[in-house]
Amino acid sequence: MNRVLLLVISLVMTQHTSSTNTSNTSLLGFVKTRQVRTPEDSKVSLDRLEELKKRAVFVARSCKELRERYQQSEDGLYYLITATGVVYQTFCDMTTAGGGWTLVASVHEDNIYGKCTLGDRWTSQQGNNANRPQGDGNWVNMKTFGTAEAATADDYKNPGYYDIQAEDMSVWHVPNNSPMNHWNLGAIMRYHTERRFLSLYGGNLYQLFQRYPVKYNAGAHLADNGPSIPVVYDLGNKEASKMFYGPATCGETEGGFLSFRAINAERAATAICSGVKPKGGEVDAYCVGGGGHFPQGDPNQCGDFVSFAWNGYGTHVSWSAAKEMLESAVLLFYR
Repeated sequence: MNRVLLLVISLVMTQHTSSTNTSNTSLLGFVKTRQVRTPEDSKVSLDRLEELKKRAVFVARSCKELRERYQQSEDGLYYLITATGVVYQTFCDMTTAGGGWTLVASVHEDNIYGKCTLGDRWTSQQGNNANRPQGDGNWVNMKTFGTAEAATADDYKNPGYYDIQAEDMSVWHVPNNSPMNHWNLGAIMRYHTERRFLSLYGGNLYQLFQRYPVKYNAGAHLADNGPSIPVVYDLGNKEASKMFYGPATCGETEGGFLSFRAINAERAATAICSGVKPKGGEVDAYCVGGGGHFPQGDPNQCGDFVSFAWNGYGTHVSWSAAKEMLESAVLLFYR
């Protein structure tokens, strides 16, 4: 009996040892398999990170200088430095129309129902207020906010806005919250100027808006509007520019332009009319940004996308813009 019991115990222990060894072998095999199956791109990613890190040693005030001085030709994030030594990171478009475009700002509407409230940095974050005709004044000050990578998720402004001496501009309309590597292909419209017009107005928007203040009662509509510059389309056309705004705007706009400081019929100023030239007084239905007071006092006015939802959110009825336009950030580039 004892001999039989010892034999059974011996067999069980042998089986347990064998099972344990098999289990350990399997676990080791699993670990080895995982090591073998480590994605090859992890090594590539490390190499890629090293390559991106090297961009920090470049010294340039614009993406155009980076392209010319260091032969950089890839779209992406780069470091720039201002004339006073401020270092910042932004996105460079190195491919469109010869490349060298520096992202300096984005206008993003995070809540069309919140009129001149928190987040409306390009108009006013303190309400529709006659005592603040210029609103937050970010078109003509040196405040900066946001990050380049999040430029489609929030308002953005970097030191290049006031520091870079540029000649032309490029504008991208990119759906909100788009990842940076999708901006180019995901945009609903992209266009740029070729007239070197900024050299006539101080070299950047900071200087241009000193001459054409974006504030209430700065002048009369049409007579005192700022310049309208013809654009070349990289994606879309002048008909598409008009189509994305409300149908009622078609009678008072001309497609194919980038326009500045457009004043409405109530003497309230907007900042930029993207893709169109205003020919009437309802500019708040198709121009972004502005001052801090819209005297009509309608609850549908005021905010970074001032009256884009006048006849409902994204309805594309009467004065309301299409949803695609309402839900896209306006990215502003210099070259």
